[in-house]
Formats: sequence, structure tokens, C-alpha cells
Amino acid sequence: QGMEAGPGRGSTIHLMAGRVPPGTDRAAVAGEMETTFIENLRYAAALLAQEDMIGLVEPINNRITDPSYYLNTPHQGKALPKVSFRGEDLFHCQIMDGNLSCNLETYFPLIGHIQIAQVPGRHEPDSPGELNFPYIFELLESLGYTGYVGCEYAPKGEWARSRWRKRSKQPPHRLPN
Repeated sequence: QGMEAGPGRGSTIHLMAGRVPPGTDRAAVAGEMETTFIENLRYAAALLAQEDMIGLVEPINNRITDPSYYLNTPHQGKALPKVSFRGEDLFHCQIMDGNLSCNLETYFPLIGHIQIAQVPGRHEPDSPGELNFPYIFELLESLGYTGYVGCEYAPKGEWARSRWRKRSKQPPHRLPN
């Protein structure tokens, strides 16, 4: 359905991994869920190839954001077939695993998109928090990342909302090629 309503050729679409059914023990269904997800990714890859589209999967933390989401660590993503790119949301990665530098270096060949927000509150990247974005951006550049860096955050009030909006009137920033 997403392909029919989506933007079309050359686009990227987010492929969701699904949720552990309510009342089910995650460990008891992990193998079956992984098998189903991989089969679905392969099926989606064939359809996406016909439309010259890219599938993007994203581990989402199950500690804060979605306790039942299946794909929740950067390590799960390495087991996925090479039929899609991974989106690396540094907020989720920090919540689930920390160790961002090592994870970015290890999984960089699998990453197709970077998304950011400050930890712990998922606020603006320049708000106080755990993540040192100037360092992270230098690391991404040294790894050869040339894609966009997306922001998905919850603004901290009207002042922050208007301040960040003023900054975002600039054209999207891409790291140098």
C-alpha cells in the first residue's frame, strides 16, 4: 500500500518490522518473528526493485518509545538480508546500546540514513543531553557519510520551536562528498 501512495521511482520507503503480540513472551517468538520479517523484506525488495525504490529499516528502542516493537537494537539489523538499507536513529541506538562511535563504525556499511535527536528527552540536537553532535558529525564525515541527517524530535516549548525553525530555513545540509 505504501508504494501505491508513496512518492514513486527513486524514493525511499520505511519498512516496519512489526510488534510482538500483546501478552506474548518476546523470547518465545523471536525466531518466528525474525523469519517472517526476513521473508517480508525479501518480498518487499523485489517490489521495490521494480519501482527503483529503496527500503529502509530502523531499529526502534523498546525501553521508551515502543515496548512491543520487534527490531530494537543495532545488532539485530546485521542479521537482515542485504535487501534494504538501515536507518540509524542515534536516539534509539543510544537508548538501547550506547557506544555510538563503535556502532557507527561497525555498521556503517549497512547504514543508508542517519536520524538524530538529543537523549534522554528526544529534544532538539542542540539541547542539553548525552550526545555530542559535533563529534558525531565529524565521525560520520570521516566514515564517508554523504547523505542527509534527519531530525525527529519533540521541541521543548515555544522558544525552542521558534529558534530551531529559524535555523531550518537554511537549505538541507549534506556532509561533503
